[in-house]
Amino acid sequence: MEALHKIRKGIDVVLSSACAVIFAAMVVIGTYQIVTRFIFKSPSTVSEELLTYSFTWMALLSSAYVFGKRDHMRMGFMADKVSPGGQRVLSIFGEILVLLLSASVMVYGGVTITKLTMTQSTASLGIPMGIVYTIIPISGMLIAFYAVLNIIDLITGADGNRAES
Repeated sequence: MEALHKIRKGIDVVLSSACAVIFAAMVVIGTYQIVTRFIFKSPSTVSEELLTYSFTWMALLSSAYVFGKRDHMRMGFMADKVSPGGQRVLSIFGEILVLLLSASVMVYGGVTITKLTMTQSTASLGIPMGIVYTIIPISGMLIAFYAVLNIIDLITGADGNRAES
């Protein structure tokens, strides 16, 4: 059990660092885009496309990170009306649903769309669209992994007060 928590912490560090680096790069690229558009009157299509894809990557990676921390939003109107044991059961059920969704839609569907788009190139960057789409199965695998860890924590009671969140 301790090994799983160390793995979770390691993935948390990698994800939070990746999101910070992507965000910093987006600030630099966005500033460059503003300068080229308004000062030099020559908009950069490369920076615009890069910002779009960077934002998508950051959004999906940070979603996986927030899900792993169990800091995501929830609607507690049902869970708040049941006992703590019932809240635990609802939390496990929710984690199972997320696991199934992330495994089927994000991992399986993401791998499928990635394979299909490897022959298509992006307009400005000229890289295969499949590379851009690789973030979907990656974030799906991370979310599925976190869901399994969350289920284990909920079953063993190692989640502390997080069963209610």
